[in-house]
Amino acid sequence: MSTIGAGNHRADFAATAPAANPVFYRTYSRKTALGRESWNEVGDRSLKGLLALGELGKEELTLMARMQAEKKALPSGRWLWIGGTPWIEKKQNFSGAYNCTSTNLVDWKAFGLMMDLAMMGCGTGAVIEPHLIDKLPTVINPINIKEVTELGITHPSKRKEETISKIEGNDVYIKVGDSRRGWVDSYELLLEISSDKTFSGNKVNLTIDLSDVRPVGESLKGFGGMANPVKLKDLYGRVANLLNNSIGRKLTSIECCLLIDEAAVTIVAGNIRRSAGMRQFAASDLTAAGAKENLWQQDKEGNWSIDPEKDALRMANHTRIYHNRPNLDVIIEAVTKQFHSGEGAIQFAPEAIARANADLLTSQALKEEFIDIYCDQGKQEAGAWLKTHHGPISKDELEHRLSRYGLNPCGEILGADFHCNLAEVHLNQIDPSNQKDLTDAFSAAALSVACLLNHKFEVTRYRQSREWDPIVGVSFTGLFDFFVHAFGTPWLKWWEAGRPATEQGLLFKEKEAKYLDSWKNIVKETIWAYCDKHGLTRPNRCTTVQPAGTKSLLTGAAPGWHPPKAQRFIRRITFRKNDPVAMACMDYGYTVVPSQSDKDQNGRLLDDPFDPLCTEWLVEIPTEVSWANLPGADEVDINNFSALAQFDFYMQVQRHYTEHNTSATIEFREDEIKPLADALYKAIQNNEGYISAALLARFDANVTFPRLPFEPINAETYERLQSEVVKRRVSTDFFEALSRYDEGELTEAGPAGCDSDKCLLPLAQPSN
Repeated sequence: MSTIGAGNHRADFAATAPAANPVFYRTYSRKTALGRESWNEVGDRSLKGLLALGELGKEELTLMARMQAEKKALPSGRWLWIGGTPWIEKKQNFSGAYNCTSTNLVDWKAFGLMMDLAMMGCGTGAVIEPHLIDKLPTVINPINIKEVTELGITHPSKRKEETISKIEGNDVYIKVGDSRRGWVDSYELLLEISSDKTFSGNKVNLTIDLSDVRPVGESLKGFGGMANPVKLKDLYGRVANLLNNSIGRKLTSIECCLLIDEAAVTIVAGNIRRSAGMRQFAASDLTAAGAKENLWQQDKEGNWSIDPEKDALRMANHTRIYHNRPNLDVIIEAVTKQFHSGEGAIQFAPEAIARANADLLTSQALKEEFIDIYCDQGKQEAGAWLKTHHGPISKDELEHRLSRYGLNPCGEILGADFHCNLAEVHLNQIDPSNQKDLTDAFSAAALSVACLLNHKFEVTRYRQSREWDPIVGVSFTGLFDFFVHAFGTPWLKWWEAGRPATEQGLLFKEKEAKYLDSWKNIVKETIWAYCDKHGLTRPNRCTTVQPAGTKSLLTGAAPGWHPPKAQRFIRRITFRKNDPVAMACMDYGYTVVPSQSDKDQNGRLLDDPFDPLCTEWLVEIPTEVSWANLPGADEVDINNFSALAQFDFYMQVQRHYTEHNTSATIEFREDEIKPLADALYKAIQNNEGYISAALLARFDANVTFPRLPFEPINAETYERLQSEVVKRRVSTDFFEALSRYDEGELTEAGPAGCDSDKCLLPLAQPSN
């Protein structure tokens, strides 16, 4: 069955977008006995997986196949990578199908679960508030790491997958199994030893045996990719040090964060594409709020370095949870902090909880009443009101309902102990006047996420959460492009003017809302009809907008709802050093530089991609948006779009399309701190739907940030870079260039959690 397009490997993306071939072959195409998968083959495999899991009808499958072939609606990035493989059919691997998760830190098991999820490519969110982490055991036993053996000593035929342990007095021996579970169990055992009362507070002498763990470069069967345990040996000592510093007490929020992040560092081993995280702290946790301050330092020569003790904190975004309405001064302080560091986002939890209880709070009036009670009288009274007016609700379910403010790494999903898969409509591929294509695209995307509701998770806390609160997310990308094509350059110039409430502006907003409302209704009706047909509980929220940085590159869409960085820009894509796809990019004429994660012995960023210390590359691709050459488009400076215009558009999407949260990065200048803070304050005070958004200083306000994913350029620079690409090009056929380097298994393991490099942008920035 060929479901996706016609054509061969070489024709996959040549006419679609400049970054499409590199991203597709890096991120979604698997290696098979016959070579790399083509777009046809990825589509066939992923749709067969949805067919088997979701019991789709012929018409449903035909619709989804057509939308995928035309790149108008795609399933989640995780599913494009893993869907339809034997690996994902095993219950213990179900989580590998999901973009994002969130887990409450209430026991050592939660830390192990998050490591397991990250190893399967899921983005991991963690709520680290006092009422949760106070449930963790007290650390009582000092740990002395006596020895960590070399890895890969055991012959492959004799390796064991399970981790085993032996205890003799105060001596503990752990032999790490050669498997994902083996790594996780060894990490979790270390945590449990620290609080095990058997040792009565005495020093525990620990030997870690890594002889069964396969060495660097051996292929990983099933999930795909290459073994890369280069930092596993360091994990145990770093975790032990963290635990030893907290003897006689429970872990602090930052210590919890570092424990998660040290595991993430081990997993990615220098490749940040496979890890994305969100850490949510209490608003009153000032230590957590400043955790990333002075993370980066710059010497007199302009070289950047990073504090090695804090380096792991780059693995996640941080946000602060407010359970009441923060006053204006607090918001101004938070916005100012984000301008200088990119950290300290405000999350308004009552709005998140209200949205996540939409099945009970069925009107705007009920929702506002709940939020007012929650803010004025507290969580307990809000819960009592919810139960009195909308019961019966069990005690456990009520606690779950009131905890649904957990966020995934990019902040677009709301819930508690959840998994979420996301599908994506590529609006830039659709004619705004073609209502049938719009209906078909959102229907196809809705079906692809509904299918995964048939999974029954192995882990009790995740399985129970799904029973109470099934979560799906249908997103879109290329909204800005879509509206440019729908409304023309007058809409662009209205944006440049700040989206004022003029007669024309109000008409534009009315038309925007009409599109957004209709798409939300299509999604909800499709998912609910599918759930009713298959006897599944209806999700009470179905729509979201993810940042969409990676899949958007397949069609050249502006990510999510955001405007592009400019009409023209350099896009930097992350690869491992010597990755065959990156080598093909060089033959195709693109330049390569070391990534932000590669530094010399003094912490300075490297310049030579072939430096022995370099492990990761950035491929630089000159890019032009689809409407860059429309008459009058070049007269509009996107970099001057105000923060208030961005915030207004974000809230338009939040009100009219999104039922979860809209992942947003608002870019602003220093003189916009107060106006942006005022807008945010007003949105919270008036229950306009604000939950959380990332705020980031404009490029021209912080030009020293090195090697960002986007670098705006003008038309002349774009033409010059394009001509240089052509001059350097030794092959005009990307797949042919790739075949010269393509040996062995892929060195990657699919897309990052949340499937977006945009989500990783705040993780890698030095402070102003």
